[in-house]
Amino acid sequence: MAEDSELEKTEPASQKRLDEAREQGNVPRSRELATCSVLLVAGCALWMLGGRLAAQLGSLLANSLTFERSQAFDMDLLVSRAASLLIDVLLAFAPVAAALMLVAVGAPLLIGGWNFSTKAFMPNFGKLNPLSGLGNLVSSNALVELGKAVGKTVLVGIVAWIVVRGKQDAVMALALEPLNVGSAHLGQLLLQSFMLIVAALVAIAAIDVPYQLWHHASQLKMTREELRQEAKESEGNPEIKAKIRATQREMARRRMMSEIPTADVVVTNPTHFAVALKYTDGKMRAPKVVAKGADEVAAKIRELAAEHHVPLLEAPPLARALFRHAELGDEIPEALYTAVAEVLAYVFQLKAHASHGGLKPTAPTALEVPPGMDPLEDSPGQ
Repeated sequence: MAEDSELEKTEPASQKRLDEAREQGNVPRSRELATCSVLLVAGCALWMLGGRLAAQLGSLLANSLTFERSQAFDMDLLVSRAASLLIDVLLAFAPVAAALMLVAVGAPLLIGGWNFSTKAFMPNFGKLNPLSGLGNLVSSNALVELGKAVGKTVLVGIVAWIVVRGKQDAVMALALEPLNVGSAHLGQLLLQSFMLIVAALVAIAAIDVPYQLWHHASQLKMTREELRQEAKESEGNPEIKAKIRATQREMARRRMMSEIPTADVVVTNPTHFAVALKYTDGKMRAPKVVAKGADEVAAKIRELAAEHHVPLLEAPPLARALFRHAELGDEIPEALYTAVAEVLAYVFQLKAHASHGGLKPTAPTALEVPPGMDPLEDSPGQ
């Protein structure tokens, strides 16, 4: 049972899976929303521009039927006149066509957003498999689409029947109206009926949009095993990550060792710990730790310090406190300012002695470390 639950697609799709699906052109889409939007905008455009459009078309029709006798026998003039009339007709319909084009392009942005994928154009020979085609005919999605088509037909038919029945008396009265008035009245009746029928499609789109979003999310659901596998792939192979960390540590150690020749002093334990300090008056607020290490690394620090004539000072409590509480590259803790100041004063005295001679300074031996800073203050074995 546990293995079956691991293979069931119960988990929401990860962001990586959503991105991959989008790259392949797999985004939620609603045909009902696109159809409803186009028809609704077409009805609104005709409602607002219908009078002007009818007047323009009437004028164009009158102009097309009015011409001189000589033009009827001149083919060039007839072709030129027909081309001019065609352009005028296209310009008359241009506002409506522009509105329909904008909504046809913008409707997909309402759900799923704009997406262009070249992978959708790649041939997929698996779709030519007749067995797969038969399977799609009896799939749950096909049944849902069939149900939507039947429901849409029934709903639109019922609404159309109600609308036509309600307008029956008005349609019969058109025969008693003058031609101009009756034509305008007929256009209004047709447009009103069209908008009422489109309203039925709005209800269908309102149901289809949530379904398409749910269906798309359901298709991309993942199993727990897929999530774990994806996490492993995104995080990388543990062995490779361990090698990378080891390489990073080695590079950091080499950078640290390269800083030792520039240090002012190395405080030692004397054998277990070593911490190299550097201070530049006027440029640093407090001394910084440029290198630190324990055991073998501490031995290497002492060796490099001796090679480059960096003073070594044995101060076990201070070395342990610096190693524990000061991070590499950071300033020393404020609690250790006094003790480190004595160390640096001794170092500067050594430099002065090396330059000008005189009495050699005595190394400080009683450096005070505040309580709680020395990790071995309760067990002084080191």
